[in-house]
Amino acid sequence: MDDHTYDPFDDIRNQLKKTRRQLLPLWIKIFLWFFLITGGLAIPGLLAGLLGATYSISLYGLESYEPISPVGLLLSIIFIVKAITAFALWTEKDWAIQLALFDGYAGILVCGIMMFVYPFLNLANGFHFNLRLELIALIPFVIKMHDIQKEWNGAKVTA
Repeated sequence: MDDHTYDPFDDIRNQLKKTRRQLLPLWIKIFLWFFLITGGLAIPGLLAGLLGATYSISLYGLESYEPISPVGLLLSIIFIVKAITAFALWTEKDWAIQLALFDGYAGILVCGIMMFVYPFLNLANGFHFNLRLELIALIPFVIKMHDIQKEWNGAKVTA
C-alpha cells in the first residue's frame, strides 16, 4: 500500500521543472557541466595545495601555479561560485538567475580589469593588451539570463 497522498500540484511542479531547464540553451548546459566538474575539483585542489601540491589554475586573465596564494585562492573561490551557480541553474532553484547574473557580471568585471587596468599596473614587463575570449561566452550568458529571468521567476508554484 502506498502511503503517498496525491498532491494535485505535483504534476504542475514537474512540468514547471522541465520548463525551467528547457529555458537554458544547449551551450549554457555544456558550460554548466564544465563548471560543476571544475568547481568540484577546486576543493580537493585546495586541500592538495595545503599538502604542498602545485598546479596551474587560470580564468579571466588571472593565473596561478600556487593554489595557496592570493590569486590561487581567488581563482578557487571563483570556480566554487561558478559550480554553485551551475548547480542552482541545473536544479532550477528560484534564486539561480540572480546568482547567475552576479556571476556573469563579476566575470565581465574581472575580465575588464585584466584587459584594461592590469596592463598599466604591470608595465615592468612591457605593455601587453590581452583580449579575453571569455567575454564571448560571458556577455551572451548575461543577456540570456536577463531574457529568461521573468519566465524563470514566473514558473514558481506555491502550494
